[in-house]
Amino acid sequence: MALPEIAEARKLSDNEISEQINGTRRELFDLRFQQATSRLENPHRFRHARVKLAQLLTVQQERQRSTTTL
Repeated sequence: MALPEIAEARKLSDNEISEQINGTRRELFDLRFQQATSRLENPHRFRHARVKLAQLLTVQQERQRSTTTL
């Protein structure tokens, strides 16, 4: 499974980005819960989820900065 591309995140609308951020945070919570209960099957999903969350937050910040400077 390849890492998510930031270009895909830039194609999303503001609402979609917010939904994706919430979903990714929930996924990370679930992964931590699975790890704590020793049911985690794919530990690489942590890295993918963290990268995806960072990219989404970056795009969101870029958009917020561009609207405040105009």
